[in-house]
Amino acid sequence: MDRSTPAVSVRGLSKVYGRGLFGGGGFRAVDELTLEVGRGQVFGLLGPNGAGKTTLVKMLLGLARPTSGEAQLLGAPVGDPLVRRKIGYLPEGHRFPPYLTGVQMLNLFGEMCGCERDKLARRVPEVLELVGMRDAAKRKLREFSKGMTQRMGLAQALIHEPELIILDEPTDGVDPVGRAAVRQIVQGLKERGVTVFINSHLLQEVELICDRVVIMVKGKLVREGAIEDLTPRNGRYRFELASVPPNLRVILGDLGAGFDAHERGFELQLSDAELDQCIDLLRAAGVSIRGILARRLNLEQAFIQLVKAQQQGGAK
Repeated sequence: MDRSTPAVSVRGLSKVYGRGLFGGGGFRAVDELTLEVGRGQVFGLLGPNGAGKTTLVKMLLGLARPTSGEAQLLGAPVGDPLVRRKIGYLPEGHRFPPYLTGVQMLNLFGEMCGCERDKLARRVPEVLELVGMRDAAKRKLREFSKGMTQRMGLAQALIHEPELIILDEPTDGVDPVGRAAVRQIVQGLKERGVTVFINSHLLQEVELICDRVVIMVKGKLVREGAIEDLTPRNGRYRFELASVPPNLRVILGDLGAGFDAHERGFELQLSDAELDQCIDLLRAAGVSIRGILARRLNLEQAFIQLVKAQQQGGAK
């Protein structure tokens, strides 16, 4: 595996639908997008409905042709037959043959990916165990619940041991226990150096699992970075105290805003200068501080703020 090149490289990629006879007009689903995904990363693609996420995934997989720009996967142009064998894909709206059993489906998809039968004899039980479907593997797919079908979809994306896995809404219809299992699987893939590209609306899942995130709005990349880069501090601080004095609110006076007591201390909205004052007041009153935690926006809050700002800016 050549780790010197990105797993995904996109340069000035655009997709315009409904262009006129002479190339004018049309709807720009993806607009001059440039991004990179490093090897071994868990990467999250976010955006509201209509942001262009699905169009981007289709272009990466060779299912839609770009209007302009270029994209590479694992160092080769999109559509390269050899590279395609190194990519696993779980589509959002998958349709597996309902008359097959789980084992039959995995063997079918494994053979289509070029796996030899002796490899599949080993690999199918491994993948079924990995996704928690070993006991149901001989049942027909028509008998599976949505969550079970989603697990089998993840299994087929992994059957040929790909270097890059693209997952479109991987936890859709999966219960909380199943979502935790998917996170564990993705973590295991990352530890083996596999790159995981996730397109999801479940921001809490993305926040727990992704190393880097890109946010798209109206076909454009508007923000990218690590989770901590995208979830700034919100100005609230949580104080853990050795013991909570009964006159705590009197000690703090009218400092800060949004005071909220809890059994081990309190939370308060503070500016940087007020934070220093708060610490000084507590120490002067003989209150022992065990810890101070700066609160952050979660990814969902940061996402909503960003999208609203972008939409309001575009409406002007």
